[in-house]
Amino acid sequence: MHPRLAHAAGILLVCAPAMVSAHSFGRVYNLPVPFWLYAWGAAAALVASFLVVAYFVTAHPQEGSEAPRDLSGSFWLLWARRLQLINVLKVISVSGLFLCMLTGWIGSKNPYANFNMTFFWVVFVLGFTYFTAAAGDLYSAINPWRVIAATLGRLSRRYVSGIISYPTWLGHWPALMFYMAFIWLELFGPSGPSSLAMLLASYSVINLLGVGLVGMRDWFRYCEFFGVFLRLIAGMAPVDYEPASDGKTNSRLILRRPFSGLLAHKAESMGILVFVLFMLSSTAFDGLRETLIWKQLFWVDLYHAGLKEWVGHNPLAAFPAMTRLFTIWQSFWLLLSPVIYLAVYMLFVALAKWMTRSGLSIRQLALEFALPLLPIALVYNITHYYTLVQTQGFKIVSLVSDPFGWGWNLFGTADWLQFTVIPEPGTVWHVQVFLIVLGHIISVYLSHRVALRLFPGRWLALVSQLPMLVLMVVFTTAGLWILSQPMQ
Repeated sequence: MHPRLAHAAGILLVCAPAMVSAHSFGRVYNLPVPFWLYAWGAAAALVASFLVVAYFVTAHPQEGSEAPRDLSGSFWLLWARRLQLINVLKVISVSGLFLCMLTGWIGSKNPYANFNMTFFWVVFVLGFTYFTAAAGDLYSAINPWRVIAATLGRLSRRYVSGIISYPTWLGHWPALMFYMAFIWLELFGPSGPSSLAMLLASYSVINLLGVGLVGMRDWFRYCEFFGVFLRLIAGMAPVDYEPASDGKTNSRLILRRPFSGLLAHKAESMGILVFVLFMLSSTAFDGLRETLIWKQLFWVDLYHAGLKEWVGHNPLAAFPAMTRLFTIWQSFWLLLSPVIYLAVYMLFVALAKWMTRSGLSIRQLALEFALPLLPIALVYNITHYYTLVQTQGFKIVSLVSDPFGWGWNLFGTADWLQFTVIPEPGTVWHVQVFLIVLGHIISVYLSHRVALRLFPGRWLALVSQLPMLVLMVVFTTAGLWILSQPMQ
């Protein structure tokens, strides 16, 4: 197609009315009842759960009801140690990293036929996140960059200790910066197997240089964003892995109540608070940017409101400049999104402080109530991306036999599962509604538990949670609204 015809077609597709499809469904789907009924129903469920939690949950749970159980002597864990399972997983982790880079550089350029795209984006970034929420922070033990750094440390102790002390004022801000850069690259950067391979190679070099600069302990605690991200997610898991600190005794496996890890401590720093809020805002933005209303806001409303004076009144000639501006526009709002969420969150925390006359500072209260937001971040992630896991994730079974896309069949699975799964739209929508409401209810419960710890008496704890309840209702309604919007 001639470039000018392509530009014209792009303008028409963006600006003209078109048949729409409900978000995440991929084809037209009409909600069985008006959206406002879902919004009111979700809000009512949150209010009802708030009242139930306020009435039944006390500051002093039944004796022994929340005591964790040590599973270190269990049959399965003993066998895992005997089989050196952690060491096997470390080898698989490092091999997977190198295979992702190798297949990206010399394998098929078709992203659906190349191992690295499905393994990294679907199996690791999505699937391993959900696994961590259920099975705990296994990543801290098998992190491929930590394994490589530890191996290099056997050659030089000075390397793993670093050449400078980590500046305490930096906190977790480096991890947040890396996380924001990663999401930007995911949404707007070059895509394809070779680009992913270069991204992984660059991040590997950054990690190894960072360890040499500030030491392995501080780098992987404050800077390596996958480690920070998955460590936060692991707080929701019913199991906790505690590595031995002296290197001589065996590590411990702890069984605990689900989500209780989020109550054990508060957010360590403002960097962690903003990190949690970016987990929320980036997922919400990713959903919003695909909607028809978002595209029309820029390509139609802003164009006619004044952009045409800059880029030209002829839409055909203005299309290349508008495309560049659109990337800048979207990048701006992505990077601004955690600031907006932080401002809204701090406003509601300040309101809770004012209503309770608490002696704690707004900052202290904000850090205390930060981790109970993580169940919302998790369900947002699941509702936006679980259909991708369902449709593309199982393809890894065939890709392991032909990772380069060269027609191999190493394990006899290259021809397995060669069909497309099309999720039923109604099922997807109602699963999304259920998960979003459930995630907010869990956050209401956790926030109330934190309030009972911070404020004297059940009445003050209840009052402190009224602003947070309003915030949860706002988050729930906004999340459902984004998912219900038609895509362009």
